[in-house]
Amino acid sequence: MKVKRGIARLFLVMVITILITGCSTNKGVSTDENGKGKTPKDGGTLVIARLSDAENLDHHFMSTINAASVTHGKIYEGLVGRDKNAEIKPLLAEEWKQLDDTTWEFKLRKGVLFHDGTAFTADAVKATFDRLLDPNVGSPRASVFKMINEIKAVDEYTVQFILSEPFSPLLSILASHEAGIISPKTIEEYGKNIIQEPNGTGPFIFESWTPGKEIVFNKNGKYWGSEPKTDKVVFKIVPEETTRISMLETGEAHIAEPLSVTVMDSVEASRNSEVYRSEGFGTEYIGFNVQKTPFDDVRVRKAIAHAVEMDSIIEGVFNNIGKKANSALGSKVFGYNANMKAYEYNLNEAKKLLAEAGYPNGFETTLKTMDSKERINLAEVLQSQLKGIGIKVNIQVLEYGTFVEQVNRGDSEMFILSWRNATGDADYNQYNLFHTNSHGAGGNTFFYSNKEVDRLIEAARAEKDQEKRIDLYAKSQELEMEDAVYIPVRVIENMAAVAKGVKGFSISPSGYLEINDVSID
Repeated sequence: MKVKRGIARLFLVMVITILITGCSTNKGVSTDENGKGKTPKDGGTLVIARLSDAENLDHHFMSTINAASVTHGKIYEGLVGRDKNAEIKPLLAEEWKQLDDTTWEFKLRKGVLFHDGTAFTADAVKATFDRLLDPNVGSPRASVFKMINEIKAVDEYTVQFILSEPFSPLLSILASHEAGIISPKTIEEYGKNIIQEPNGTGPFIFESWTPGKEIVFNKNGKYWGSEPKTDKVVFKIVPEETTRISMLETGEAHIAEPLSVTVMDSVEASRNSEVYRSEGFGTEYIGFNVQKTPFDDVRVRKAIAHAVEMDSIIEGVFNNIGKKANSALGSKVFGYNANMKAYEYNLNEAKKLLAEAGYPNGFETTLKTMDSKERINLAEVLQSQLKGIGIKVNIQVLEYGTFVEQVNRGDSEMFILSWRNATGDADYNQYNLFHTNSHGAGGNTFFYSNKEVDRLIEAARAEKDQEKRIDLYAKSQELEMEDAVYIPVRVIENMAAVAKGVKGFSISPSGYLEINDVSID
C-alpha cells in the first residue's frame, strides 16, 4: 500500500507539473531582472481560490470554520480577539474585568461604526447575544453560550455578561466567530432567518455572494482600526485543486486553499508560488455514529480502532504532514493530554472483539467523507485495512456542504471529519464534540452521551484553577478514548499555495484566514 500510494503521488505530481507548465504562459505575470515571477498588480483585488463555498454567512448558523474563516475578523468582529501568538487581545472592548464568579464587565471602544453607519454600542452587543440565545431563532451555536443568563447594557459603552454559573473560558469563546457583533438593523431585518447580507464592524464590507461561485468584499474606508492593504477581496469557489493551483500560475488568483499534500511538491517547485504551512489547534479523526448498529457496541468500535495501522496512513496518505494525533485535541490547545494513548494496531485483538460483539465474519458499512483528495485517499486505505477483519467498507464521497448536513443530522455510520477548535481552549473541543447537549449541528456528530464525561466537562468550565481544569480535561479525554468514540488521525497542519509577491498572509491555529495585512507586490 505504501509503495502504490507513493507511485500514485509521484504520478499526480508529474501530471500537475505538466498542467502548470502548459498553462503557465506568464499571461499577466511580470518578471524581475532575475527572471523570477511576480504576481501582477491587479488594482488592489486579492483573489482567493477555495475548495468549497460557505454554507451561509450568518455566524449564528455556521457550523464550520470553513465558512467562518471567510467572515470572521473581516466582516464581523468580537469584543476580544487573538494576536499572532494566539493570546487574547482587546478588539471591540478596550478593557474588561471579572466582578465576581458570574459577572464580567466590558468597556467598549468608542467611535466604531457598523457598515450601515449605525453606532456600535452596548445595545448592539445585547441585541447580538439576545438573538443568538433566542430559542425562536434556533441557532445551532446557542449551546456554546448557554451559560449566559443576561446581557446587561449598563450604559452606552459598558456591557455586563451575567452568567448562570461560573465559566472560566469565557474570553476564549468570545474571541471565536460565534461572538461576532452584528448590526442591530440587520438583526431587526432578518430576525430568526439566516442573514443573507452580513453587516458588522470589520475592515471589509460585504458586496455580494453568488452561491457556488464567489463571495466579494470591499475595503471598509471608515474602519476604526488599521485599514486593509487591499481594496477588494474575492473568494472564488474552485473545487478542482489543479485548477486552483493553475490560477496562481496564470495570475488569476493569489492564494489557493486548502492545499493537499499530493500537490505540495509541485507548488514548491514552481517559480511563481510557494507553500504556506502552520500547525493548527485541531485534529482529523475517524468518527462513529454510536447510536447506529453495529457502532452502538463499544467492542465494534474498539475492534476497528485496533485494525487501523495509523503510521502507514500518516506516511502514505499525508506524506508525514501533520503529526500523528493521540486525542481529538491538538497539542497546542489548552487542556491537551500528552499522556493519552490511542489504540495500538492489533489484528488479533480486533478479530477477537468483533467475534465477542457477534460479528465473527465482519459486516458491511458505509464510510462518508467530503470531496477532498486526502480524505478520499484516507477512506480508501481504511477500506483496504478493514478488509483484514472482514469489514466491507463502502465509500460515499459527498460535496462538502452535503456531507456536513448529513453528518450533522445523524445520517451516517462512519465518517472522516476534523475539528479545528476556534478558541484554543479544550472546552470548545470537549463541550462541542462530546457533551450530550451538543448532539448534531452543535458538533457532537458521534451522538455520544456519557454522564461522567458531561460532569467532567461542566466541572472544568466552572473551575478557576487552570491546573485543575487540565486534570479534568485529561480525565474526560481518557473516558472518550475508552469508549472508542473516534479514532484520532493527525494534528491538522494549515496549508495553502501562495503566489510569490503576496505578503502578510497567514492562517490562525483555529483555521481562520488572516488577510487584513495582505499586500500584493
